[in-house]
Amino acid sequence: METPLTLPQLSAEEQRVLGALMEKASTTPEYYPLTLNSLVTACNQKTSRNPVVNYDDDTVMATLDSLKKKGLVATVTGGSSRAVKYRHNFAVVYPVLPAEVAVICLLLLRGPQTSGELNAHIGRMHAFETLDELQSLLQQLANASPAYIKQLTKRPGQKEGRYAHLLGDIKIPETDTEPGSVPNGVEMRLATVEAELAALREEFDQLMRQLS
Repeated sequence: METPLTLPQLSAEEQRVLGALMEKASTTPEYYPLTLNSLVTACNQKTSRNPVVNYDDDTVMATLDSLKKKGLVATVTGGSSRAVKYRHNFAVVYPVLPAEVAVICLLLLRGPQTSGELNAHIGRMHAFETLDELQSLLQQLANASPAYIKQLTKRPGQKEGRYAHLLGDIKIPETDTEPGSVPNGVEMRLATVEAELAALREEFDQLMRQLS
């Protein structure tokens, strides 16, 4: 008889690093797995993040070591680049589908959200045909064993309860407006530019290493 899986309780730093790896695996596969430089940039994005953070290399490296001990992150070496790269193992450790990973990823990176908010943000990672399809998946994640998410109690004046992940403590926003929020189309372009800048930075660092 198999031992039931239990979810790890992740720190805020572990949630951000794991979420960033999940996101980039789906949205920018050409730059994935990620180098340390690219991952730091992904964690510190000003878009698609709540809260916005400013991690340094040492913080992200220490967090990667912690996630590797939990079996949630692996290193990748070889190929044309000598730089060590990192990928997440969440879908290896837990029996989740890509659409479910996308939902968990958004909750890790943006905090609690309603089904409507998730539907508005998830398009770059997975396209649901209808809102009902997304809501059905949310129920599956909430009723799974172990449960990956839960629906929070509605606050006064709210029409819909928000969903939160169960991978550690979460920050509950005081308002419905995310800090630094921008229109979704602009946000998508900014995220792409940030990923491309991270890749260029890594190529420059690799060239400098070769010249030295």
